[in-house]
Amino acid sequence: MFSYKSLSEAAAKVYDESRRKGGGILDKLKEVLAESMAGTPAVSVFGLFSVPQSVVVTWILMALLTGASLILTRGMQRIPNGRQTLLELGVGTFNHFCEENLGRHWRVFAPWLFTVAVYIAAANLSGLIGLAPPTRDLAVTAALALMSMLLIYGAQFRFRGLGGGLKKFAQPMPVLLPINLMEVFIRPLSLCMRLFGNVLAAYVIMEMIKTLAPAVVPVAFSLYFDIFDGLIQTLVFVFLTALFLGESIEEEE
Repeated sequence: MFSYKSLSEAAAKVYDESRRKGGGILDKLKEVLAESMAGTPAVSVFGLFSVPQSVVVTWILMALLTGASLILTRGMQRIPNGRQTLLELGVGTFNHFCEENLGRHWRVFAPWLFTVAVYIAAANLSGLIGLAPPTRDLAVTAALALMSMLLIYGAQFRFRGLGGGLKKFAQPMPVLLPINLMEVFIRPLSLCMRLFGNVLAAYVIMEMIKTLAPAVVPVAFSLYFDIFDGLIQTLVFVFLTALFLGESIEEEE
């Protein structure tokens, strides 16, 4: 028979244990958030100098992507085989996407957009091979957003001329000029924070899941946060860049 006292003691132990685990989870959450917001740690290169971890991972991804490109494009033929057919299908689909969004000038921008798409996808998926995603570093996403904006507004003046580029800020009506000028700063901020926020949130959630259930559960969640969400964020970044770029160079009717 269980006495009231023994039941009370057992309940007290369960409560204390739950509080202990809960405190540990909160401490882990604070640690992950502090690490993420502080930026990626520095890595010593041969003891000569230190660079951010995101830069080192980017170098690794560059080497892997360059090697993959050399292997996949080796032995290209006029009559494509299975591997070449898949490559041409992928490139053709992306070129069609660029043509639909950018019009007749799409060939100028397709290589850059494709390179950015491959890099962001590789960066977001790098956690699957044990690397820290570079896109978890705010400096990386900010650099990507700034490059996109330089491309967008540079193309606006390149293809529309100085007068046409300035006139674009007053369209569709002059009263919207202040809002259009604000977009020069809002758009890169939006691109930067959307990519950074989603990658950071996925990283934090996965760290918490690993703390709570380190055995099997993280694998299922990784399929979503590391793969599905990572590819979705790649698509969103490239689509918005192409959309803004298409708007900046569209020809007047």
